[in-house]
Amino acid sequence: MLQSLHVKDYMSGDPLAFAPEMDVLDAIHQLIKHEMTGAPVIDHLGKVVGFLSEKDCLKVALSASYYEERGGRVSEFMTRNVITLEGDASLTEAAELFVSQPYRCYPVVSESKLIGQLSRRNILIALEKLW
Repeated sequence: MLQSLHVKDYMSGDPLAFAPEMDVLDAIHQLIKHEMTGAPVIDHLGKVVGFLSEKDCLKVALSASYYEERGGRVSEFMTRNVITLEGDASLTEAAELFVSQPYRCYPVVSESKLIGQLSRRNILIALEKLW
């Protein structure tokens, strides 16, 4: 069922993404504005180099609380070891990844460049259409 469906057909296209040198407070504002739980961090070539999640953003709050430091760059707070999905991967592979890992969404790449983002909700939407 899900095996015949591809990630690229159910991902969110034109994803929100951040540059490593972006101010983290601006990135937090964008996450809140777009009602997202996180977004990929890409270099100038469009390659995923990190991911900034709500959990990572909580580190910003703790840093401000403990050290009275406000903000910083996205690269200081992002998660660096990012799992990505290929656009041609099946939704079954993606669902297995969601079940085995704690992440709520994954960057989707093609030829190492960001093309979208897949969330748990995207898979549930695909399931609902199949039923």
